[in-house]
Amino acid sequence: MRPNPGEVLHFSEDPTITIFRPHVARTARQPEPYVWAVDQERAPDYWFPRQCPRALVRAGPATTAADRDRLIGAGDSSRVHAVEYSWLPALLTTKLYAYRLPADRFRPFGDAASPHAHVSPEPVEPLGPAEPVGDLLACHAAAGIQLRVLDNLWAYWDEAAASTAVFSGIRLHNARPRPAWQAPRAERNGSTARPSFGTVTP
Repeated sequence: MRPNPGEVLHFSEDPTITIFRPHVARTARQPEPYVWAVDQERAPDYWFPRQCPRALVRAGPATTAADRDRLIGAGDSSRVHAVEYSWLPALLTTKLYAYRLPADRFRPFGDAASPHAHVSPEPVEPLGPAEPVGDLLACHAAAGIQLRVLDNLWAYWDEAAASTAVFSGIRLHNARPRPAWQAPRAERNGSTARPSFGTVTP
């Protein structure tokens, strides 16, 4: 499920929305109310139950071969989405819907070269009714995105955050607690990891 030219998408588990009104999400880092949507590149980040924590990693122009091999691995894929085992039943059963919205009502939000979202400060009516996204695993397979299932996200997240890969995290506050013995990589090696690229939680 991707937007057509001139569209952005909003994903929801509610198929009855007739108008999107700006709001400040509970997890938002900015005070302004917005309607949120995503473009072609970011749409796969939302092929999940809304509250599902996930670590999203992809190879970028600056990603080293070593980091690509370590975080993504062999094969043709350049992108990995990691979730925890406890969320697998929801991933298999959640009914997700996509709303097509007019892109000209939105502006990019985040990094200018690769925005992680699009926002509108005004109410927006969808271009049509909600469309079922369908099998979320099949969406990943069709897009060639690896779906990795882990017991705990934090070790993989730490490796991604300290790498040259492009990475982002969504709903990480819903992930299992970090094991008590596992300090963040930045603390283990005495450095400070760079901020995550495009972390989105609304």
